[in-house]
Amino acid sequence: MVAKSYTVAFEGVDARLVEVQCALSPGVPAFSVVGLPDKAVSEARERVRAAMSALSIALPARRITVNLSPADLPKEWSHFDLPIALSLLAAIDAVPADVAAQYLAMGELSLDGRLVPVAGVLPASLAAAEAGRGLICPDKTGAEAAWVGKTEVIAPATLGDAIAHLSGRNPLAVAEAGEVRERGAMPDLAEVRGQERAKRALEIAAAGRHNLLMIGAPGSGKSMMAARLPGLLPDLDPMEALETSIVHSRAGLIEAGGISRQRPYRAPHHTASMAAIVGGGKGALPGEISLAHNGVLFMDEMPEFPRGVLETLRQPLETGDVTVARANAHVRYPCRFLLVAAANPCRCGYLSDPARACAKAPACGQDYLGRLSGPLLDRFDLRVEVPPVAYDDLESEALAERSAEVAARVAFARARQSERYAGSEGARLNADAAGDLLNEVAAPDAEGRGLLRQAAERFGLSARGYHRVLRVARTIADLAGRDGVERGDVAEALGFRLASGPG
Repeated sequence: MVAKSYTVAFEGVDARLVEVQCALSPGVPAFSVVGLPDKAVSEARERVRAAMSALSIALPARRITVNLSPADLPKEWSHFDLPIALSLLAAIDAVPADVAAQYLAMGELSLDGRLVPVAGVLPASLAAAEAGRGLICPDKTGAEAAWVGKTEVIAPATLGDAIAHLSGRNPLAVAEAGEVRERGAMPDLAEVRGQERAKRALEIAAAGRHNLLMIGAPGSGKSMMAARLPGLLPDLDPMEALETSIVHSRAGLIEAGGISRQRPYRAPHHTASMAAIVGGGKGALPGEISLAHNGVLFMDEMPEFPRGVLETLRQPLETGDVTVARANAHVRYPCRFLLVAAANPCRCGYLSDPARACAKAPACGQDYLGRLSGPLLDRFDLRVEVPPVAYDDLESEALAERSAEVAARVAFARARQSERYAGSEGARLNADAAGDLLNEVAAPDAEGRGLLRQAAERFGLSARGYHRVLRVARTIADLAGRDGVERGDVAEALGFRLASGPG
């Protein structure tokens, strides 16, 4: 007889069903795991053996073979411990085989039989619901898995608790979903003195999810403004929250089963590797661009990032997803994010300051910003120069506009976009509009078309740049509550597009 249990193997955020088969056969006592397991999965037999010994369950003096099917799918990470243990327990009649086969299981076993939390229970719960099975996972991840709400989630603390539940001796209650974490306190935009043009760019970027590049001297407030961007963005809607939480669950970033409605904000250091930014490494885990899905990715000192890392951003910025290619699989992650970048005008940072400019000006600035390729710069909808803050602004007691006031306008503009794109496929905000849809919703009036034509001919706007100007102009009109795009909207969009050169 072959006893079975079920679990999942991950391909990106997709959880593929794996059948765990256990067979006992005559021969020299041995315990082997086959089916393309990695080192952590192969070591599961020792953890399972020790956990059962802690529960005074003796393994039979027979040959134990566990097969993870399909055998050509790579099996990685330690969450295979629990399903391997359950299939073995079913094979020796310690639990009913038909009951064990009704569940999808995942969890790591400690040597004393406790269940250790593992990453990825949220997409695993989705897979269990699609397969019509329940889910058994460690108690500390039960609240996270229960968010799916379409399958029975059992969260035992130990292997003994799982056995008692499956055998009917001590049934466990179904796990309940964790709490929605409230938005924490965030820095306020009113703390930024001066920089009204940069604040306006920040508002437009937040309203339409338009990529923003800020160039300015050190200490001018670029990082300070970027840190206040999350306070301008509305909460994630239920669908966005689920999408984002699935990626974070895969990376093991969900704490205590709580789902957050706050948009993610990721700010990797410029020494981050390509795998850290776009995803990859062991298990092909999501990178920073995917962890920023539906949120903000801030790249401070952008020219200091390795050139290869920066160039990998070009395709994800256009498509909204990234594919991590491996020798035996292609793993896809969503990554629709708002990119905000900051850079000094040159290496020393004082190119525009006559009192401090180095002797290498202007070549030093050209060399430094030349690290950002033309195709990458072409993907920034908004470019703004951030000058040093005047002392009068620093000493002024006048209250600047608070984040709540700007956030209200952003929410109003996003509500208009949600209504506009409700029936369209693939478009949620103005940044997503393309082709005939863009021409339909963002067509400017006659004066606006004339101005855009003149700018395109004079400054050599690329086709991408032309369309991005239209998208920004549409967002500016949304912020003002206008149904049509006027000349003034196009003029302001062009002003931000051409702030740091043509394209």
